[in-house]
Amino acid sequence: MAKSKLMNMDSLSFQGIDEDAELIPLMTPEDEEEINKEELPEVLPILPLRNTVLFPGVVIPITAGRDTSIKLINDANNGSKVIGVVAQKDEEVENPEPKDIHQTGVVARILRVLKMPDGNTTVIIQGKKRFEINEVISEKPYLTASIKEVSELRPEAKNPEFDAIIDSIKDLALQIIKGSPNIPSEASFAIKNIESPSFLINFVSSNMNLSVAEKQELLETNDLKDRALATLKYMNVEFQKLELKNDIQSKVQSDMSQQQREYFLHQQMKTIQEELGGVSQEDEMEEMKARGKKKKWNETVKKHFNKELSKMQRMNPQVAEYSIQRNYLDLFLDLPWDEFSKDKFDLKRAQRILDRDHYGLEDVKERIIEYLAVLKLRNDMKSPILCLYGPPGVGKTSLGKSVAEALGREYVRISLGGLRDEAEIRGHRKTYIGAMPGRIIQSLKKAGTSNPVFVLDEIDKLASGNQGDPSSALLEVLDPEQNSEFHDNFLEMGFDLSKVMFIATANTLNSIQPALRDRMEIINVTGYTTEEKIEIAKQHLLPKQLKEHGLTKEHLKIGKAQLEKIIEGYTRESGVRILEKQIAKMVRYAAKNIAMDEAYHIKISNQDVVDVLKSPRLERDKYESNDVAGVVTGLAWTQVGGDILFIESILSKGKGTLNITGNLGKVMKESATIALEYIKSNAESFGINPDIFGNYNVHIHVPEGATPKDGPSAGVTMLTSLISLFTQRKVKKNLAMTGEITLRGKVLPVGGIKEKILAAKRARITEIILCVENERDIKEIKAEYLSGLTFHYVNDMDEVIKLALTDEKVKNAKTL
Repeated sequence: MAKSKLMNMDSLSFQGIDEDAELIPLMTPEDEEEINKEELPEVLPILPLRNTVLFPGVVIPITAGRDTSIKLINDANNGSKVIGVVAQKDEEVENPEPKDIHQTGVVARILRVLKMPDGNTTVIIQGKKRFEINEVISEKPYLTASIKEVSELRPEAKNPEFDAIIDSIKDLALQIIKGSPNIPSEASFAIKNIESPSFLINFVSSNMNLSVAEKQELLETNDLKDRALATLKYMNVEFQKLELKNDIQSKVQSDMSQQQREYFLHQQMKTIQEELGGVSQEDEMEEMKARGKKKKWNETVKKHFNKELSKMQRMNPQVAEYSIQRNYLDLFLDLPWDEFSKDKFDLKRAQRILDRDHYGLEDVKERIIEYLAVLKLRNDMKSPILCLYGPPGVGKTSLGKSVAEALGREYVRISLGGLRDEAEIRGHRKTYIGAMPGRIIQSLKKAGTSNPVFVLDEIDKLASGNQGDPSSALLEVLDPEQNSEFHDNFLEMGFDLSKVMFIATANTLNSIQPALRDRMEIINVTGYTTEEKIEIAKQHLLPKQLKEHGLTKEHLKIGKAQLEKIIEGYTRESGVRILEKQIAKMVRYAAKNIAMDEAYHIKISNQDVVDVLKSPRLERDKYESNDVAGVVTGLAWTQVGGDILFIESILSKGKGTLNITGNLGKVMKESATIALEYIKSNAESFGINPDIFGNYNVHIHVPEGATPKDGPSAGVTMLTSLISLFTQRKVKKNLAMTGEITLRGKVLPVGGIKEKILAAKRARITEIILCVENERDIKEIKAEYLSGLTFHYVNDMDEVIKLALTDEKVKNAKTL
């Protein structure tokens, strides 16, 4: 009888188990005849197999890890050594029940039981006969069932067709063994020595690379000839795969270039990296694919993502475009497509938050509440584009954060100051090395939702450069009719910005592109009065600085009078930024004394303010003495708020020329020219000798020449100054004015009224002359801010002169 080592194959691969193990003989026709004569027991313990099928006559090793399987093997090994072996329908089932196993199995004999070092039990079994389960008798401690033998339909002896099939199976098996480098040469010897056709079919079926379902189908085929044909069909497929594989390998080996060698070396290096804890390209792809399935994408976006992912799979990881593609897909997955935070529509709560964080700014807060009210009623309103403009330090940027908290939305801020590259807004094209998305898309990725509150800070400070005009790129972002499909060059897809609430901030509107300004709703955030600054300092600035310096309100107290002294003597601004710095100095004064255990005044006095902040750097603006003709106080608007402006005029012997000094702009010089020409044409009505204009030069000067000044609002002030000079009449005390003039003597309205009023109050002005059309601006200011002020509304210069000049001549008046 021919003997060989135990054979266990995967795709007809053969492997020895142990050199010291007992050799298992191949089945001969005599052995097969002897097995056929054996009677099967009526009841057998049933051993379920996870991932294999046992065939009659075949010897296989089985590793038993389940407690029930180990007990079954031990009991059978100590008894008859005969068990029933059946394949599971699903190998994932841990404790199979009768419904989880096939009905057809093979009676097996235990040849040897081996205890493995890892605690598992390996049993070597040999198949005998096929059977079917009649009835499961018990399930504890393991499955036991009554069985019946399944007969096998065999062809007649010396059947030429069947013999040809068997010869084909044997020849094909030998070719497969020869063509596969993984199968040892002993396998050919084993195949040649198999004499039983039935055993040959079972042996090849058992060791082919088939699924459990396919092997079970072969086992359940009663007609041996049909089983042989099915086996031959599977072997042909296997042989064709082997030939194709060998052809490909041969072609690859013959055509391999240096680049391909480097690729395979890289793959090996990557495998080593994976062993050291890295992530393979395939794992990365699968992770991206899994993340993509969880996204709320429409069909267009989903199709685009799958296309780009397929492109990345075909790329060589060594090329530069690979990293760009990976960054692109990461961005695609990180963006909040159709992911929205839920808005909070508690308007009273929103009002409390806005009032808590910002003192004053009633118009702005009212507009925000109006927006929330409309959004609550409709729930689908496109977010407006608000632009808060006003001087620095009035709380424009921090207002955006309060709005986000009131709405319950994420807060995002982008500083646009000095931005001169259009790609910062729209992103770079993916074809460039180092390409990145624009700031809009990057910030949305950071926010994690598609409806954050977006603060575009310093939008008036956008610049133009060689890389394009960023303000033009913002036109699409800030247009509610277009931004539902905002196109970023890097993203290459439209992204919906219509649910984003944009809040832009600016110090002035003059430098904003008109088309961009037209897309925004402009809200003026004016400066604060001294009273408002005191309240802001008490409620916000002082508590904030105490907390930042590790102190409490018990360590330092600053009264209202001292805060007013700081405001008027050490700050000149519409906002409170410099005021906060001065308060911080006072807090550091207390912190230093506490740290050094030195005595100090917890309640700050006026002298303490001077000791800490030194002498006041900004003397209060005061009305200039009216004892000099030609000196008039005007009101001006600056980027840091309102200010008073002195206009001085003087005459000197000459030929009637007009000189204007004081770092003035073109418009302001034109106002001076208009004022002089108006006086010349109406000299007699003002009681002025016309000969003066030909014999005297006129010089107009605006002090503080280091500060640029421009605008038409000083027109009435210049005209009043010249008439006071020519007539040598006094100007009323504590009087200021603002307004534009025409050659006809009409007074026109000007802007920045609130800031100018605040400047007038700081300078202790009591009377103000304005154009009658500016009365509406005064009505919008709270009454408490206007206390102590008297307003005169005029239409023409005659009214201005009557109100501004007295009949009293100045001392030592010149005779003209």
